[in-house]
Amino acid sequence: MAKVKDPSVSGAKVRVTQTGSPIRRAPDQEATLIGLGLNKMNRSRELEDTPSVRGMIAKVAHMLKVETVA
Repeated sequence: MAKVKDPSVSGAKVRVTQTGSPIRRAPDQEATLIGLGLNKMNRSRELEDTPSVRGMIAKVAHMLKVETVA
């Protein structure tokens, strides 16, 4: 069986910044922002680049700015 490279081992990080408001959005999108550690405009967080975080980012991508951190 092929080994899958775990991104958390490599230490890859991604910086997400909230650029959109959760007002008038679906409750699950607001909960996703809170799960990412964001709840106010222009707030940023550096998170590990894992598949679960990427899935959360994809769900609310229209409200985020995403940058890779070296």
